[in-house]
Amino acid sequence: MFKKSIISSLFVISNLLLVPSANADTTLLNVSYDVTREFYKDFNPSFIKHWKLKTGETITINQSHGGSSKQARSVADGLEADIITMNQAPDIDILYERSKLIPKDWQNRLPNASVPTTSTTVFLVRKGNPKQIKDWDDLIKLGIAVVLPNPKTSGNGKYSYLAAWGYVIKKGGDDAKAKEFVTKLFKNVPVLDAGGRGATTTFAQRDIGDVLLTFENEVNLIKKELGDKFDVVYPSASILAENPIAVVDKYVNKHKNRTVAEAYAQYHYSETAQEIAAQHYIRPSLASVAEKYKSRFKVLDLFSVDEVFGSWTKAQKTHFADGGTFDQIYQK
Repeated sequence: MFKKSIISSLFVISNLLLVPSANADTTLLNVSYDVTREFYKDFNPSFIKHWKLKTGETITINQSHGGSSKQARSVADGLEADIITMNQAPDIDILYERSKLIPKDWQNRLPNASVPTTSTTVFLVRKGNPKQIKDWDDLIKLGIAVVLPNPKTSGNGKYSYLAAWGYVIKKGGDDAKAKEFVTKLFKNVPVLDAGGRGATTTFAQRDIGDVLLTFENEVNLIKKELGDKFDVVYPSASILAENPIAVVDKYVNKHKNRTVAEAYAQYHYSETAQEIAAQHYIRPSLASVAEKYKSRFKVLDLFSVDEVFGSWTKAQKTHFADGGTFDQIYQK
């Protein structure tokens, strides 16, 4: 089943997954990033049941997935999402910057700067770790093929890039050394897929590469489904990946479904939803749930984008804008 879901994603970058309910009164569209598919397959039915018990209303939730930056641009350009759930704040900021679909201060509307869950970038290697990949330094060695999504189209890819850069900085290096390190890393990248699920397909199904860089929840899903073929490697340090959420004001006003959309967003912070996140290896923000599942999440030296790069705005402009550092170092 896992193989079929991955293969199908090769044909449709952003596909709709329907959670149907008979005689639905209200419909929501949640536009999300690539590797939340399995999470929302459990989260959406839970919210539908919760809302039915609370209000008596039956709702339908449509789900769209793809590379996060590409998904965000689709909403900014007219895809009428009621909810947007991304893995980085800039992919929600552009809804204000490009189209004024949301207010500039959207992060103030929900707890934790509208971030209900987090993740981090880890490594997936072939069974037995034949190339003995243990930390970031191993990724720049000759003969190591690294698979990760394109940082220009994928938040997953951006985090992998920034994690590698930040690793050098946290060890005491400067930007020049970090740029040299990341340049060497990308020389070992044979192909860049548009999103995290495409990179998973390349590594797990096409058997390309020695190591896959992706989110913790994605590698644990692969290991769960194909555990005898892969191992998870936790580097000595990595980046804190924050998963923000926002109601898209212009479209919920148009669709007249603001009340349920806001409830859907808030439900991400509930104990039930936080449990679902933890079960999918997404790090919960609710302390009681985090404590309950602490054995599932390895304690790592995690650094934030703000800590190393100043802000997402600065990181985006310096590294991922046209002509930025990534364009300078990646010549393929």
